[in-house]
Amino acid sequence: MRFSLAQTSMVALAVWLTATSAPAQTQVDFSRDVRPILAKRCFHCHGPSDSEAGLRLDDATSIRSELDSGAHAVVPGKPEASELIARVSADDESIRMPPEGKPLTEREVDILRRWIAAGAPWEQHWAFQPMTNPEVPAVNDAAWVKTPIDAFIRHKLEQRGLRPSERASKLSLLRRAYFDLIGLPPSAAEIESFLADDSPDAFEKVVDRLLESEHYGEKWARHWLDVVRFAETNSFERDGRKPHAWRFRDYVIRSFNADKGYDRFLREQLAGDEFPDPTPDDIIATGYYRLGLWDDEPADRLLAKFDGLDDIVTTTGQVFLGLTINCARCHDHKIDPIPQADYYSMVAFFHGITPMVTDGPNISRPIFESPEDRQRYDRDVAELEAQRGQVQVKIREIEDEFRGKLDTRALGNTSQPDLIELESRFYRDSWDKLPNFDELKPETVAKVDPPYFDIRSATREDSFGFVFVGTLLVPADGEYTFTLDSDDGSRLSLDGKELLLYDGVHGVGKPVTKSIELKVGTVPIRLDYFQGIGGKGLSLVWSGPGFQNRFLSAATADGTPTTQLKGKPIPELIHSLGAGVLGADRFAEYEQLKKEREQLFRRQIPAQFALCVTENPNPPDTFIMRRGSPQNPGELVEPAFPSVLTADRPEIPPVPAGATTAGRRTVLADWIASPDNPLTARVIVNRVWQHHFGRGIVRSSNNFGLLGDPPTHPELLDWLARDFIAGGWKFKRLHKQILMSNAWQQSSAPNPAAFEQDPRNDLFWKFDPRRMNAEEIRDALYVATGEFNPKMYGPGMYPDIPPEVLAGQSQPGSGWGKSPPEEQSRRSIYIHVKRSLITPLLADFDFCDTDTSCAARFSTVQPTQALGLLNGEFMQQRARAFSARIRREAGDGVDRAASQVERSILFALHRPATDDEIERGVTLLAKLRDEHALTHEAALDLYCLLVLNLNEFLYLD
Repeated sequence: MRFSLAQTSMVALAVWLTATSAPAQTQVDFSRDVRPILAKRCFHCHGPSDSEAGLRLDDATSIRSELDSGAHAVVPGKPEASELIARVSADDESIRMPPEGKPLTEREVDILRRWIAAGAPWEQHWAFQPMTNPEVPAVNDAAWVKTPIDAFIRHKLEQRGLRPSERASKLSLLRRAYFDLIGLPPSAAEIESFLADDSPDAFEKVVDRLLESEHYGEKWARHWLDVVRFAETNSFERDGRKPHAWRFRDYVIRSFNADKGYDRFLREQLAGDEFPDPTPDDIIATGYYRLGLWDDEPADRLLAKFDGLDDIVTTTGQVFLGLTINCARCHDHKIDPIPQADYYSMVAFFHGITPMVTDGPNISRPIFESPEDRQRYDRDVAELEAQRGQVQVKIREIEDEFRGKLDTRALGNTSQPDLIELESRFYRDSWDKLPNFDELKPETVAKVDPPYFDIRSATREDSFGFVFVGTLLVPADGEYTFTLDSDDGSRLSLDGKELLLYDGVHGVGKPVTKSIELKVGTVPIRLDYFQGIGGKGLSLVWSGPGFQNRFLSAATADGTPTTQLKGKPIPELIHSLGAGVLGADRFAEYEQLKKEREQLFRRQIPAQFALCVTENPNPPDTFIMRRGSPQNPGELVEPAFPSVLTADRPEIPPVPAGATTAGRRTVLADWIASPDNPLTARVIVNRVWQHHFGRGIVRSSNNFGLLGDPPTHPELLDWLARDFIAGGWKFKRLHKQILMSNAWQQSSAPNPAAFEQDPRNDLFWKFDPRRMNAEEIRDALYVATGEFNPKMYGPGMYPDIPPEVLAGQSQPGSGWGKSPPEEQSRRSIYIHVKRSLITPLLADFDFCDTDTSCAARFSTVQPTQALGLLNGEFMQQRARAFSARIRREAGDGVDRAASQVERSILFALHRPATDDEIERGVTLLAKLRDEHALTHEAALDLYCLLVLNLNEFLYLD
């Protein structure tokens, strides 16, 4: 196959034009032919949400009922008496339906007319029905059937009087299999070995070997990353980095290489953290929830929260179920039978998920390869805490010694600080109750020195909030009592657990007290506070072994300062007076201990962290939001599955004491992964089929609803889904079934008779050639040039990007690193995915949209592709590297020109060169030398650039 990019575009256009005028089929199927017309053209006014003139065309009873005019929209068996036909075929625009947009085509009207003439049979949409157990059909040419897949394909062809294409050539099958399964081309040695193998199972051995290749996981992981909107940044203006997101990519690669069952694979992503004793991969998998867009400074925080939940419902519905559940966010779904209540019942499964933030324990956590690693980490953390405590005890001893020697009568009383590493976050807003500050962006973040909870630094009198985060120094083992008073709401937390709480607006004068056992050392402490209108105050004191009522706050509840020793705390006085009061040696020891303490608090126990989900085990109630507005809540809903698929109500187990999640996501994951779910297996086998044949049995692979495309082979889809489940939900088994079928092994040669009947190849009478995707093109270039680095896994790498492209960012070059050449030559799946800065070569060749689930990539033909492949610096570099490889392996110099041409064809196009190609290549090299005064090396560079620009390099037969 050799034709230009422009010719490719014209062929595609011709196919489309012919498809639009294809003759009507003789037999009308309601689900395949009729319902899509009604859904796309009529439901907007006469569907689930609207029933203008009292007519609903989504309901079998309503469509046959008498209208206000006395007519009937549909009279079964009598299209001439049916008002529906009269309206859609009317010449008078004032009465023709639909009233807006283009009228129905003659083909659409003919389908409706023939459906009514056949009695207007009505059935539930195919995707919402349970999977059938279809028998493998008998066919006339049984010898052509290698797998059950062939029987279903051949049966449809024979019904239309068509024959399949001949088997593709051996080399075409080899190259097709390599790119389909591992996304890389075969080597020269692999080509030679396959051509020499005449055994009946030669191709099967190739398929088995490719399925065991580690590169298989890299290829098929990319397909999954497309649908789950994988990216490593948040988008919006700053497009900040998602910490450790690359681990999710590596998890997907490992899962495919291990041939993990799909039911387990989806459960891990939806609820891996809720598994008993979750593995590192179970935790990493839940990074699925964090991959979407996130605005770190939204104009409307509440709306942003529900936008995030909508992203999860949208992605989960489309990826796993092939349903656009998200269309019911603001009202009942206009097309599918999904009421608004079903949408918010799905939201309820996820409502407890902690919101996305820049980093921290809510979105990333340490992971361990073994229980021993976890024990070692916990032990090291405990040892570090003990060392911090020991140093602090020594510091406290010297401070007590200083206090005893100091003439305090001249300086007044003091309250010694018991907090270190204290940070404040300041917020401006109005609240009636204590908000979740973790969902809000602070206006300022500052270190607090001296370290006391001090609200006097607020820049306004009313409507503000503080979060203080630091470390409490515990001097000895024992019971400690904390007393909190505030105006207005406040919350005291120790080691991440709530201890004391004032939730709403109130005045001071009613302190709350609680006691707790603490160990000597340090403990994380946090104090949240908000101030409404009028008054303000905060008081926190504690008592423990050897002391009473020591202040942790900078003022009493009525605002009187408590931290003065002539305005200075003890550490500051020691810094000024310590040498004189303590003596030089003791003062030096004190200073050294403070340095040790600082180093100990900076030290972190090394661990691997993963982007993950965390959840409030007591999620908030979920309400239907009228018109989708979170400011307008309506009826309370509970977690529930889409009613169109099941009437079963989920049983949500009670949350046990100490649980970290509500367990709701496990209930949802189990239902989705159930063999009885009518959509899950259908959707995933359709995706696999899509990536082998260029389109799915259902072309709209993210939408199996009424607006989606009906399956061209519904019985085959159900047979594949049933067999997939019976085979343990295993992908590699499904791949082999497809690749070993004669249907997949057909050639792409045209057949005029078949093309006339079926221009879109809906019946799979041939194999559709395809252009390689962006990553395959880039990776194949590196393989051809000999630069390919097969290193797997790890943080993403950064290809060189022209400065002109970097300059287009809001902060030019921000967030884009510099990787050495050997790292840049790794597979494209390891490129760092920055939403606002997609690598130009990948963008030119239709890299996926990372903002939402990408069911299928475009395959465009556009000038930037040719310009980049001919003139781009990246391609110039690859051509020179390719030329250097050719000279190394074929020999240097003019006398080796024929061998050089032969090798370039083999390495780039993955087949032996013909005599004519060798002769023309040698002639071109001579012409470049003689007529353009180029050295042979420079001429070979240009020839290599030419070969890498051939359509045969870019397209698969």
